Amino acid sequence: MLIYAVISITLALVFYTIGVWSEKGQGELKKWHLVIFWIGLVFDTLGTTLMSKIAGKGFELNFHGITGLLAIVLMLFHALWAAMVIFKNNEKAKANFHKFSIFVWLIWLIPFISGAIFGMAK
Repeated sequence: MLIYAVISITLALVFYTIGVWSEKGQGELKKWHLVIFWIGLVFDTLGTTLMSKIAGKGFELNFHGITGLLAIVLMLFHALWAAMVIFKNNEKAKANFHKFSIFVWLIWLIPFISGAIFGMAK
């Protein structure tokens, strides 16, 4: 199960990074970015669920647990907001959305990196 968890979390990193930085590079939010954000969220949720099962614990009130929960909530909010921006077709919002995307991506990196560090330390 560990290999599936690691692959899922790594795919979350790949998809989310591609979505965020291609959106920034292209200068506006597009439908395919939205799809990539959702795929990243699915892989992150799957990987997090598998890691929790491996650890045999639920949510823990520690640095990694709090930042991980914050990251998933932000990713969900990010994907929902992106869907609203795409649906409303607001050009200004589509052009400025990358600022929020980069913020969410940076917050997401905190539990990704801390999970790798804490996981290797065990």
